[in-house]
Amino acid sequence: MAPEGGGSGWGEYLQYSLSTTVDNRAIGGRSARSYTREGRFDDVASNLVAGDFVVIEFGHNDGGSLTPTDNGRTDCPGDGDEVCNTDVESGILTYVAYLENAARKFTDLGAYVIVSSPTPNNPWETGVFTYAPNRFTGYSEMVANEFENAIFIDHGQLVANEFERLGAGTVDTYFPNDHTHTSSEGADVVAQAFVRGLLCSDSTLAQYVTNSTSSVIGSCL
Repeated sequence: MAPEGGGSGWGEYLQYSLSTTVDNRAIGGRSARSYTREGRFDDVASNLVAGDFVVIEFGHNDGGSLTPTDNGRTDCPGDGDEVCNTDVESGILTYVAYLENAARKFTDLGAYVIVSSPTPNNPWETGVFTYAPNRFTGYSEMVANEFENAIFIDHGQLVANEFERLGAGTVDTYFPNDHTHTSSEGADVVAQAFVRGLLCSDSTLAQYVTNSTSSVIGSCL
């Protein structure tokens, strides 16, 4: 979740766990498609220098159907080079293609890419813990595996594990407005879960984590 999303985004809290500069370019309500169309991936690329790290995480706004109404965010169904056309936009690509294009752009500039799975909505919403990775988790891992200088972090599973441990009483307070947008406290937990994933990975970004390993929530998957 990101600024302008109706709550607090986890990217806003990542800076407190890293000794390097964090430039949060997340914008609420965007999908991989709309982020591309608005030129935001290009803006990120224009500010990169070799050795930078880029975290790519989408999925909350990429689902749905292109018919009967195209909301401008839904991606073309599929996991390859499928292309869709609507009365709103032609040449709509798949989630995978949008992420591939971005990852290629960034790695060609010498950056390291972390493709992260989407975080869950409130898994305690019904009173019973329920979480299952959606298709965007698999798509994200697929993209990361295509690039030598990219890794995958299953952020969604890491967050789900922590939310299950914390229980409904605590987690429900993290979603004061709806089942998607977190409070500042919830966003901080989501950020900490990402840091755990980072420490469990072989990314060199992990060397910039300032938290002691014992103070970071969760465990490796």
